[in-house]
Amino acid sequence: MRTLLVSYDLAKPNLNGPYVAAALMSLGETWARPLSNVWYLRTHASDVEVETRLSRLLDDADGLLVQETKGEAAMANTALRWFRQRRRPVELADDMDGGRSTVVAFPVAVNDAGRVAA
Repeated sequence: MRTLLVSYDLAKPNLNGPYVAAALMSLGETWARPLSNVWYLRTHASDVEVETRLSRLLDDADGLLVQETKGEAAMANTALRWFRQRRRPVELADDMDGGRSTVVAFPVAVNDAGRVAA
């Protein structure tokens, strides 16, 4: 597994930002977001694979940097906190949001049929 540094500059951050963030989280086993548009992504995917996936979400005026990291980083006024991807059954994802997202904000109870418990 490698660690990639991903940074982007979006011309329309309120429009595209949530989709780029969701794609980043789905590409990695773990991720950290030390700054608003800077991510560390631990993944089996190559930098080219990540760039290809993310560039589909970008407009012509947007910028993207994907680079494999080799060592430690110096940071000021920020912290590095790693998060794990939350896994959930396909049935649950389909029921909740059509399977578009891999993020669940809160733990969800699932019944025996794989449906969200009321």
